[in-house]
Amino acid sequence: MFSEERKTKILEYVQKYARASVPELAELFQVSESTVRRDLKELEDEKLIKRTHGGAIPIEGVNFEPTFQEKEDRYSKEKEMIAKKATDFIEEGDTILLDSGTTIYYLVKELKRFNRLTVVTNSLVFAQELQDIKGIEVIIIGGSLRKETLALVGPFAEQSLSMIKVDKAFIATNGIDLKEGITTPNLLEAATKRRMIQSAKQVILLTDHSKIGKVAFAKVADLQEIDKYVIDDGISESVVKQLNDLGVDLYLVSS
Repeated sequence: MFSEERKTKILEYVQKYARASVPELAELFQVSESTVRRDLKELEDEKLIKRTHGGAIPIEGVNFEPTFQEKEDRYSKEKEMIAKKATDFIEEGDTILLDSGTTIYYLVKELKRFNRLTVVTNSLVFAQELQDIKGIEVIIIGGSLRKETLALVGPFAEQSLSMIKVDKAFIATNGIDLKEGITTPNLLEAATKRRMIQSAKQVILLTDHSKIGKVAFAKVADLQEIDKYVIDDGISESVVKQLNDLGVDLYLVSS
């Protein structure tokens, strides 16, 4: 494998898994660790990654957003456990609203064991997943399709949401920051999420620990606007304490 081809594949790997170690990459591409370090330095010089002690992580600006497919497999074990915990807040007969995030997708898979639910969503993926499940009525809101997230957003989506009230809304996010709150890279998506929050009696945010401390371009909500947070236990103790000090209703799950 030529150097440029290897660097391209290293970049794709780092972007897919959010981090990579030097030994891991050396074994994967069957080269020496010194070769990997040189490749990582060149990628960093091109401002494509950021080197860390022993490896690398992707560079993500406030507008950066991986596609739904790219995010789906990241932190899959954590997302599975978060989704299982989230079902504790759902009762038979509920009308629930589902955001389009990949963590919510894991919740969609758990819904198949319920016998009577109404699910409102802006995700084409989720609607297709649930379309043949007996006992689950699926309502898709209108809007413009975002190819990155396969979500319907924009004025039509917001208008649809303004006409309904649901028992619970399950929301995902790209970033949670103690000061900046809940954020996402796209303005239209942020506005749709805000409308979802307003349409629900109770709002439950599902996210893995990798989103903690990140700030994206568009503000969705302040931390206090969310009723419950379900996060995996990869979150640091100091952040847990700070969230508790803010009065956040936090549920940690073991991954």
